[in-house]
Amino acid sequence: MRIVFAGTPEFAVPTLRALIASGHPPCAVYTQPDRPAGRGRKIAPSPVKRLAIEHGLPVFQPASLKGPEERERLVALEPDLMVVVAYGLILPTPVLTVPRFGCVNIHASLLPRWRGAAPIQRAILAGDRETGVTLMRIEPRLDAGPMLGKRSCSIGDDDTTASLHDRLAGLGAELLIELLPGLAADRLVGEIQDESQVTYAEKIEKSEARLDWQKDATSLSRRVRAFNPWPVAETTLEGTVLRIWSAQVLDPAPDAPPGSIIACTKNLDVACGRGALRILEVQPPGKRRMSAKDFLNAHALAGKRLGT
Repeated sequence: MRIVFAGTPEFAVPTLRALIASGHPPCAVYTQPDRPAGRGRKIAPSPVKRLAIEHGLPVFQPASLKGPEERERLVALEPDLMVVVAYGLILPTPVLTVPRFGCVNIHASLLPRWRGAAPIQRAILAGDRETGVTLMRIEPRLDAGPMLGKRSCSIGDDDTTASLHDRLAGLGAELLIELLPGLAADRLVGEIQDESQVTYAEKIEKSEARLDWQKDATSLSRRVRAFNPWPVAETTLEGTVLRIWSAQVLDPAPDAPPGSIIACTKNLDVACGRGALRILEVQPPGKRRMSAKDFLNAHALAGKRLGT
Protein backbone atom coordinates (compact mmCIF):
# COMPACT_ATOMS: atom_id res chain seq x y z
CA MET A 1 0.00 0.00 0.00
CA ARG A 2 0.90 3.61 -0.49
CA ILE A 3 0.53 4.94 3.04
CA VAL A 4 0.58 8.57 4.12
CA PHE A 5 1.44 9.01 7.80
CA ALA A 6 0.36 12.04 9.85
CA GLY A 7 1.69 12.54 13.39
CA THR A 8 3.69 14.96 15.49
CA PRO A 9 4.72 14.08 19.09
CA GLU A 10 6.60 11.18 20.68
CA PHE A 11 3.36 9.21 20.97
CA ALA A 12 3.30 8.84 17.16
CA VAL A 13 6.93 7.73 16.80
CA PRO A 14 6.50 3.99 17.62
CA THR A 15 3.81 3.64 14.95
CA LEU A 16 5.91 5.33 12.28
CA ARG A 17 8.90 3.22 13.29
CA ALA A 18 6.78 0.05 13.11
CA LEU A 19 5.53 0.90 9.62
CA ILE A 20 9.10 1.39 8.41
CA ALA A 21 10.30 -1.84 10.06
CA SER A 22 7.39 -3.86 8.65
CA GLY A 23 8.29 -2.97 5.07
CA HIS A 24 5.57 -0.36 4.65
CA PRO A 25 7.47 2.94 4.83
CA PRO A 26 5.06 5.83 4.18
CA CYS A 27 5.27 7.54 0.80
CA ALA A 28 4.93 10.83 2.71
CA VAL A 29 4.89 12.04 6.30
CA TYR A 30 2.78 14.96 7.50
CA THR A 31 3.70 16.67 10.75
CA GLN A 32 3.11 20.06 12.31
CA PRO A 33 5.43 23.01 11.55
CA ASP A 34 8.64 23.34 13.58
CA ARG A 35 8.01 25.18 16.84
CA PRO A 36 9.98 26.52 19.83
CA ALA A 37 10.87 23.79 22.31
CA GLY A 38 12.95 23.26 25.43
CA ARG A 39 14.33 25.77 27.88
CA GLY A 40 15.97 27.87 25.21
CA ARG A 41 12.74 27.93 23.16
CA LYS A 42 14.72 27.26 20.00
CA ILE A 43 12.84 26.24 16.86
CA ALA A 44 12.92 22.46 16.69
CA PRO A 45 11.44 19.74 14.46
CA SER A 46 8.83 17.38 15.84
CA PRO A 47 9.87 13.87 16.95
CA VAL A 48 8.03 12.45 13.92
CA LYS A 49 9.91 14.75 11.54
CA ARG A 50 13.26 13.72 13.01
CA LEU A 51 12.49 10.02 12.47
CA ALA A 52 11.16 10.63 8.95
CA ILE A 53 14.30 12.54 7.92
CA GLU A 54 16.48 9.84 9.46
CA HIS A 55 14.86 7.34 7.06
CA GLY A 56 14.77 9.65 4.04
CA LEU A 57 10.98 9.99 3.92
CA PRO A 58 9.36 13.04 2.28
CA VAL A 59 8.02 15.45 4.94
CA PHE A 60 5.23 18.01 4.58
CA GLN A 61 4.42 20.57 7.29
CA PRO A 62 1.37 22.64 6.34
CA ALA A 63 -0.11 24.94 8.98
CA SER A 64 -3.55 23.72 7.86
CA LEU A 65 -5.07 21.14 5.52
CA LYS A 66 -8.13 23.25 4.72
CA GLY A 67 -6.91 24.83 1.45
CA PRO A 68 -7.57 23.19 -1.93
CA GLU A 69 -3.82 23.18 -2.67
CA GLU A 70 -3.22 20.78 0.25
CA ARG A 71 -5.90 18.40 -1.01
CA GLU A 72 -4.34 18.52 -4.48
CA ARG A 73 -0.93 17.67 -3.02
CA LEU A 74 -2.45 14.69 -1.22
CA VAL A 75 -4.25 13.55 -4.39
CA ALA A 76 -0.93 13.67 -6.26
CA LEU A 77 0.55 11.21 -3.74
CA GLU A 78 -2.10 8.65 -4.77
CA PRO A 79 -2.44 7.22 -1.24
CA ASP A 80 -4.22 3.98 -0.47
CA LEU A 81 -4.43 4.78 3.24
CA MET A 82 -3.75 7.66 5.63
CA VAL A 83 -2.67 6.73 9.16
CA VAL A 84 -3.08 9.46 11.77
CA VAL A 85 -1.53 9.37 15.26
CA ALA A 86 -1.69 12.51 17.42
CA TYR A 87 -1.24 14.76 14.39
CA GLY A 88 -2.78 17.80 16.06
CA LEU A 89 -4.56 19.16 12.98
CA ILE A 90 -8.13 18.44 11.91
CA LEU A 91 -8.54 16.55 8.63
CA PRO A 92 -11.21 18.37 6.58
CA THR A 93 -13.91 16.24 4.95
CA PRO A 94 -12.45 16.71 1.41
CA VAL A 95 -9.16 15.23 2.66
CA LEU A 96 -10.87 12.19 4.21
CA THR A 97 -12.12 11.07 0.81
CA VAL A 98 -8.72 11.08 -0.93
CA PRO A 99 -7.11 7.78 0.20
CA ARG A 100 -8.56 4.68 -1.47
CA PHE A 101 -9.16 2.91 1.87
CA GLY A 102 -9.84 6.08 3.82
CA CYS A 103 -8.15 7.54 6.90
CA VAL A 104 -7.63 5.76 10.22
CA ASN A 105 -6.60 7.09 13.61
CA ILE A 106 -4.95 5.54 16.68
CA HIS A 107 -6.60 7.02 19.77
CA ALA A 108 -5.23 6.54 23.30
CA SER A 109 -8.38 5.22 24.98
CA LEU A 110 -10.93 2.45 24.73
CA LEU A 111 -13.54 4.37 22.77
CA PRO A 112 -16.19 5.59 23.21
CA ARG A 113 -14.73 6.43 26.64
CA TRP A 114 -12.49 9.51 26.63
CA ARG A 115 -12.90 11.04 23.23
CA GLY A 116 -10.88 14.22 22.93
CA ALA A 117 -7.55 15.84 23.70
CA ALA A 118 -6.35 14.32 26.99
CA PRO A 119 -7.54 10.70 27.29
CA ILE A 120 -4.52 9.44 29.26
CA GLN A 121 -4.67 12.15 31.92
CA ARG A 122 -8.46 11.97 32.27
CA ALA A 123 -8.39 8.20 32.69
CA ILE A 124 -5.93 8.50 35.59
CA LEU A 125 -7.85 11.39 37.17
CA ALA A 126 -11.08 9.41 37.02
CA GLY A 127 -9.50 6.40 38.74
CA ASP A 128 -10.01 4.08 35.76
CA ARG A 129 -8.43 0.67 36.24
CA GLU A 130 -8.18 -0.07 32.52
CA THR A 131 -7.45 1.85 29.35
CA GLY A 132 -6.00 1.07 25.94
CA VAL A 133 -5.89 2.15 22.31
CA THR A 134 -8.49 2.12 19.56
CA LEU A 135 -7.95 2.08 15.80
CA MET A 136 -10.90 3.81 14.18
CA ARG A 137 -11.95 5.23 10.85
CA ILE A 138 -11.88 9.01 10.86
CA GLU A 139 -15.16 10.84 10.43
CA PRO A 140 -15.90 14.57 10.62
CA ARG A 141 -17.07 14.28 14.26
CA LEU A 142 -14.38 14.17 16.97
CA ASP A 143 -13.17 10.60 17.62
CA ALA A 144 -16.61 9.25 16.65
CA GLY A 145 -15.76 6.94 13.74
CA PRO A 146 -16.34 3.16 13.56
CA MET A 147 -13.86 1.15 15.63
CA LEU A 148 -11.67 -1.34 13.76
CA GLY A 149 -9.79 -2.83 16.70
CA LYS A 150 -8.67 -2.32 20.30
CA ARG A 151 -5.84 -3.26 22.64
CA SER A 152 -6.29 -2.84 26.40
CA CYS A 153 -3.98 -2.55 29.40
CA SER A 154 -4.38 -2.02 33.13
CA ILE A 155 -3.65 1.24 34.94
CA GLY A 156 -1.49 0.57 37.99
CA ASP A 157 -1.52 2.51 41.24
CA ASP A 158 1.90 3.95 40.40
CA ASP A 159 1.24 4.70 36.72
CA THR A 160 1.80 8.28 35.63
CA THR A 161 0.81 9.91 32.36
CA ALA A 162 4.45 9.47 31.31
CA SER A 163 4.53 5.70 31.93
CA LEU A 164 1.06 5.09 30.49
CA HIS A 165 1.84 7.24 27.44
CA ASP A 166 4.82 5.06 26.52
CA ARG A 167 2.91 1.81 27.03
CA LEU A 168 -0.05 2.96 24.94
CA ALA A 169 2.19 4.28 22.18
CA GLY A 170 3.69 0.81 21.82
CA LEU A 171 0.26 -0.86 21.89
CA GLY A 172 -0.99 1.48 19.15
CA ALA A 173 1.91 0.53 16.89
CA GLU A 174 1.31 -3.19 17.49
CA LEU A 175 -2.40 -2.85 16.79
CA LEU A 176 -1.90 -1.05 13.47
CA ILE A 177 0.62 -3.62 12.18
CA GLU A 178 -1.72 -6.43 13.23
CA LEU A 179 -4.66 -4.91 11.33
CA LEU A 180 -2.73 -3.65 8.30
CA PRO A 181 -3.44 -6.76 6.15
CA GLY A 182 -7.16 -6.32 6.78
CA LEU A 183 -6.94 -2.64 5.88
CA ALA A 184 -5.06 -3.51 2.68
CA ALA A 185 -7.75 -6.04 1.72
CA ASP A 186 -10.51 -3.59 2.69
CA ARG A 187 -12.20 -6.32 4.75
CA LEU A 188 -12.31 -4.77 8.22
CA VAL A 189 -15.84 -4.05 9.44
CA GLY A 190 -16.01 -1.15 11.87
CA GLU A 191 -18.01 -1.34 15.11
CA ILE A 192 -20.27 1.67 15.59
CA GLN A 193 -19.62 3.48 18.88
CA ASP A 194 -22.31 3.42 21.55
CA GLU A 195 -23.16 7.10 22.00
CA SER A 196 -24.67 6.43 25.44
CA GLN A 197 -21.19 5.45 26.71
CA VAL A 198 -19.34 8.52 25.44
CA THR A 199 -17.18 10.57 27.80
CA TYR A 200 -14.99 13.52 26.80
CA ALA A 201 -11.39 14.12 27.77
CA GLU A 202 -11.14 17.89 27.89
CA LYS A 203 -7.77 19.55 27.31
CA ILE A 204 -5.66 19.84 30.46
CA GLU A 205 -5.33 23.38 31.79
CA LYS A 206 -2.29 24.43 33.81
CA SER A 207 -4.58 25.77 36.53
CA GLU A 208 -5.71 22.20 37.28
CA ALA A 209 -2.27 21.37 38.67
CA ARG A 210 -2.79 23.30 41.95
CA LEU A 211 -3.56 20.81 44.72
CA ASP A 212 -6.52 21.42 47.02
CA TRP A 213 -5.64 19.78 50.32
CA GLN A 214 -9.32 19.71 51.33
CA LYS A 215 -9.76 16.81 48.90
CA ASP A 216 -9.08 13.19 49.81
CA ALA A 217 -5.62 11.70 49.49
CA THR A 218 -6.61 9.25 46.75
CA SER A 219 -7.85 11.95 44.36
CA LEU A 220 -4.78 14.12 45.10
CA SER A 221 -2.50 11.17 44.37
CA ARG A 222 -4.24 10.73 41.01
CA ARG A 223 -3.64 14.39 40.20
CA VAL A 224 0.07 14.04 40.95
CA ARG A 225 0.27 11.02 38.64
CA ALA A 226 -1.92 12.49 35.89
CA PHE A 227 0.07 15.74 35.73
CA ASN A 228 3.47 14.04 35.46
CA PRO A 229 5.21 15.12 33.21
CA TRP A 230 2.98 18.16 32.51
CA PRO A 231 1.90 20.53 33.96
CA VAL A 232 3.19 18.93 37.23
CA ALA A 233 1.12 19.11 40.41
CA GLU A 234 1.97 22.01 42.67
CA THR A 235 1.24 23.56 46.04
CA THR A 236 2.64 26.47 48.01
CA LEU A 237 4.97 26.54 50.99
CA GLU A 238 5.14 29.88 52.77
CA GLY A 239 3.99 31.63 49.61
CA THR A 240 6.47 29.86 47.32
CA VAL A 241 5.39 27.34 44.66
CA LEU A 242 6.52 23.78 45.29
CA ARG A 243 6.05 21.25 42.48
CA ILE A 244 5.22 17.67 43.44
CA TRP A 245 6.39 14.97 41.03
CA SER A 246 5.42 11.84 42.94
CA ALA A 247 3.49 10.87 46.04
CA GLN A 248 1.64 7.95 47.62
CA VAL A 249 -1.51 7.58 49.72
CA LEU A 250 -1.32 7.03 53.47
CA ASP A 251 -4.40 5.85 55.31
CA PRO A 252 -5.40 6.28 58.06
CA ALA A 253 -3.92 9.64 59.06
CA PRO A 254 -3.81 11.73 62.23
CA ASP A 255 -6.60 14.25 62.73
CA ALA A 256 -5.02 17.45 61.45
CA PRO A 257 -6.13 20.40 59.30
CA PRO A 258 -5.78 19.73 55.55
CA GLY A 259 -2.37 20.81 54.28
CA SER A 260 -0.68 20.35 57.66
CA ILE A 261 2.73 18.72 57.55
CA ILE A 262 2.31 15.79 59.94
CA ALA A 263 5.75 14.22 59.45
CA CYS A 264 8.98 15.85 58.30
CA THR A 265 11.91 13.87 59.63
CA LYS A 266 12.41 10.78 57.49
CA ASN A 267 9.28 11.35 55.37
CA LEU A 268 7.24 14.32 54.17
CA ASP A 269 3.61 13.51 55.02
CA VAL A 270 0.72 15.94 54.55
CA ALA A 271 -2.82 15.75 55.93
CA CYS A 272 -5.65 15.82 53.40
CA GLY A 273 -9.41 16.20 53.68
CA ARG A 274 -9.40 12.43 54.15
CA GLY A 275 -6.24 10.41 54.65
CA ALA A 276 -2.75 11.74 54.04
CA LEU A 277 -0.27 12.02 51.21
CA ARG A 278 3.39 11.04 51.46
CA ILE A 279 5.32 13.28 49.10
CA LEU A 280 8.22 11.43 47.49
CA GLU A 281 9.72 13.88 45.00
CA VAL A 282 9.56 17.69 44.82
CA GLN A 283 10.99 20.58 42.83
CA PRO A 284 11.51 23.99 44.43
CA PRO A 285 11.57 27.10 42.17
CA GLY A 286 14.70 27.26 40.03
CA LYS A 287 15.97 23.92 41.32
CA ARG A 288 16.14 20.40 39.97
CA ARG A 289 13.79 17.62 40.95
CA MET A 290 14.86 16.04 44.21
CA SER A 291 13.72 13.43 46.69
CA ALA A 292 11.62 14.62 49.59
CA LYS A 293 14.39 13.37 51.88
CA ASP A 294 16.93 15.70 50.25
CA PHE A 295 14.44 18.56 50.46
CA LEU A 296 13.88 17.89 54.19
CA ASN A 297 17.63 17.95 54.82
CA ALA A 298 17.67 21.59 53.72
CA HIS A 299 14.34 22.81 55.13
CA ALA A 300 12.81 22.85 58.62
CA LEU A 301 9.11 22.13 58.08
CA ALA A 302 7.83 21.19 61.55
CA GLY A 303 4.51 22.90 62.27
CA LYS A 304 4.15 24.30 58.76
CA ARG A 305 1.31 23.93 56.32
CA LEU A 306 1.09 23.58 52.56
CA GLY A 307 -1.30 25.47 50.33
CA THR A 308 -1.86 28.53 52.52
